[in-house]
Amino acid sequence: MESQDVRNAISGILVVDKPVGLTSHDVVEIIRKGTNIRRAGHTGTLDPRASGVLVVLVGPAVRLSEFVSASDKRYQAIIRLGGATDTYDADGRFTGQANTPVNVTEAQFNEVLQRFVGEIEQTPPPYSAVKVQGRKAYEMARQGEEVELAPRMINVYHLEVLEWAPPEVVIDVHCSSGTYVRSLANDLGTALGCGAYLVGLRRTKSGRFSLRDATPLRKLQEAFTIGNWYQYLIPAAEALAEWPAVELNPDQVEEVKHGHRVKAAPETQPGLVRGVSMAGELIAIMDLATAEDGSLEWQPKKVFFS
Repeated sequence: MESQDVRNAISGILVVDKPVGLTSHDVVEIIRKGTNIRRAGHTGTLDPRASGVLVVLVGPAVRLSEFVSASDKRYQAIIRLGGATDTYDADGRFTGQANTPVNVTEAQFNEVLQRFVGEIEQTPPPYSAVKVQGRKAYEMARQGEEVELAPRMINVYHLEVLEWAPPEVVIDVHCSSGTYVRSLANDLGTALGCGAYLVGLRRTKSGRFSLRDATPLRKLQEAFTIGNWYQYLIPAAEALAEWPAVELNPDQVEEVKHGHRVKAAPETQPGLVRGVSMAGELIAIMDLATAEDGSLEWQPKKVFFS
């Protein structure tokens, strides 16, 4: 039996291939139980109907959540043309004509699809976890209340048709965090004039982690039983591996750990960076600040104790 001290020292990332049918919270609970570590959280909800990459932070690594959650996402989405539902997916009630003939060519579909690339305004689905005056939108919608959600700005970097088999179309979606693929499907249907809703969704990438990095949940559960689940734990610093790194000498590490600023090179560009020890260990997230004498310094924003 592991000691509490050993469990408290465990920190890292489990990249899970979530199966259809479980909520993201269900997966986190399975990981808490399997690892016997209470501090765990995911970095971006996947609906129960969706499968694919779910990044779960374990132990002190949960403090990275705000930075990892903001990462780009990539999906394979199956969209059915010829109808619309109140949930924007196959779980809902039809609000538009169901299964109407679809007189849309692949070229027409792609032309409309490309209009959604770029920085766009998107309204979340009424059946979503977005909060309205402290209440979740889907709870209000289920009670028959009118849900008015404010549109938000999102970024869609790339949209591509992978398979054209009307009335179903499979598309690749590369987008910013906070994008609702269900809303994209519904908006596409409106723009095409035939209605559309989401019937399948698989997240293929979250931040820098793809399906190649993901472990099927069933395999992870087997590892919990055997006791060798540590082999799937990825170091916390890996989540931010694409960020610029600033190497700190031992004296600077001590300064930063105590929340003190350290000198930055004069030509340094602004932006968040990883402060790492000479051994490559993640010490802090740092941002550029200006000292009273006008010189540049690194200000620790979030410190991770070794």
